[in-house]
Amino acid sequence: MKSVKITLAMAEHVKQFVNTVSKYPYDLDLRSGRFLIDAKSLLGIFSLDLSKPLVLEIHSDNCEDLIEDLKPFTVG
Repeated sequence: MKSVKITLAMAEHVKQFVNTVSKYPYDLDLRSGRFLIDAKSLLGIFSLDLSKPLVLEIHSDNCEDLIEDLKPFTVG
């Protein structure tokens, strides 16, 4: 499993993020504090506090293609 910090500052970013991650077969979770949701769920993402960075947990070790596609959303 790999973790990546991301930020989704605008509603359009959330839509682009969900469209990107939905292309991949990996199980993906987004964590905000103690809350954990399916990263492919548009409504689930909007239930999180988007003013802070989120942690994307990728349940795969061979996911460099996904990490590359997520560069616009990654923090630092």
